Amino acid sequence: MPINVLLVEDDDLLVKRIKNHFADTEFSFCVDSTGADALAMVQASQATPDGNIELAVVDIVLPQKDGLMLAKELTTLTEIGVIMLSSRDSQSDRIAGLAQGADDYICKPVDLLELELRMRAVYKRIHSASTQSDDSTEYIEYADFKLHPDNRTLITPAQEEIRLTEAEHKVLICLIANAGKATSREKVSEEIGQPDWSPTDRTVDVLIGRLRKKLGDEKEQKRIVTVRGKGYMLSLG
Repeated sequence: MPINVLLVEDDDLLVKRIKNHFADTEFSFCVDSTGADALAMVQASQATPDGNIELAVVDIVLPQKDGLMLAKELTTLTEIGVIMLSSRDSQSDRIAGLAQGADDYICKPVDLLELELRMRAVYKRIHSASTQSDDSTEYIEYADFKLHPDNRTLITPAQEEIRLTEAEHKVLICLIANAGKATSREKVSEEIGQPDWSPTDRTVDVLIGRLRKKLGDEKEQKRIVTVRGKGYMLSLG
């Protein structure tokens, strides 16, 4: 069965290169060159099991829609995996993509083999999350939350299931493993595969901010506490 992918890209030559590269694989592409119809295409596909779109590869700069806004819509309103493409390779642009919930970020010019490997990795995570039984493994428990270690599902006290991105999942596991102790930004950065952390790098702070929202942190109860000069700590309460 094909793996359906939505490619949101206005560069016709790149679209052709990607389609040619994946012609003999299980990946099947549909294209939106403006971004205007992307969300509707994904939502419509969900009514057709064989045509269900499971991944989106989204350019940040699009003619009719801001790619970052589109990524946020897709990650908020659907369960598909999202990979961002951009000619912008600055740290702030990468952070902006991650902040919208994207699973991965690839800079142009696109290495097609790298794109394929990253698509397979994201698809594997998304697919395992949707097919793996909740009873197939023990949960990691923290306070009144439960975290599935394989499919990146966080279950709240109200039994609501919240999907975490790969980076959010790694950060939360790191914090749980060190609950009650301050964990440095350097350590967290290593856990998400970015060992060359610098004081100006805000990637960890962005991920912490997203986790705080998903954990329902409020002024009265902070689950992730900022420890000045040391990093972040998951409270034991």
